[in-house]
Amino acid sequence: MALNEPAESHHSVQEAQRVLDVVARHPAGITDAELGRLLGLRVRRLTTLLRMLRREGYVLRLPDGAYAVGDAFTRLTSADGREQALREKLQRTLDRLRQDVGAAVYLSRYVDGEVSVTQYAAGPEAPAVNEWVDFRSAAHASAVGKSLLRQLDGDGRRDHLSRHRMPRLTSRTITSERLLLSHLEAQPPTSPVLDIQEYAVGTVCAAVPLSTGGRVNSLALSMPVSQAHRLRVAADRLHREAAPVLLSMSIAS
Repeated sequence: MALNEPAESHHSVQEAQRVLDVVARHPAGITDAELGRLLGLRVRRLTTLLRMLRREGYVLRLPDGAYAVGDAFTRLTSADGREQALREKLQRTLDRLRQDVGAAVYLSRYVDGEVSVTQYAAGPEAPAVNEWVDFRSAAHASAVGKSLLRQLDGDGRRDHLSRHRMPRLTSRTITSERLLLSHLEAQPPTSPVLDIQEYAVGTVCAAVPLSTGGRVNSLALSMPVSQAHRLRVAADRLHREAAPVLLSMSIAS
């Protein structure tokens, strides 16, 4: 099944992985000047990447100012416990994102032809959406589902919809396969997909694509409709902050 690979975030992740590859080859440490020269990166860009990698625990700065790989990188590349390390790392990132965007956040995958929410972060001030209809049966209505379907090719989308009815969950739900496919095709591949009370009355959602290694993933948020005025800004921030999530999955793959 061919995929429509989103370009957004991938470039940053690829650059970050290049930095990590070089740092990992220098166990005694390597300076930022040496990194810049070896990688051909400008000082400002390298500084931004190193700041993100230090925040995520993938590199650390030694007392002499050189950089070496951090504990988070070692755990995600270890032969033992990698899956658990990835889950814990992603959960910490989701918890931070929940605080940053002021909304519940979700990580989902499209696996074996079904939508699956694998992890989420919510709290009293950022409640999770009430899953009153199984997300596996509501891809046509939820931001999570539409984002995952958007990353499939045309045959993949039609195959999914042939196996799942499109019931009207609210007055805003799209129930026409032709109209839904048209909307998905018209959606720019890297832009957030929105759900304005299509899945549940009283809730608005947004989701951004996270494809890596042939796997289709999505990062999403939800908030009460009373906060709908914040949705676009929150979705844009979620999009900007997607790179660390994608990087973690790429390192562990």
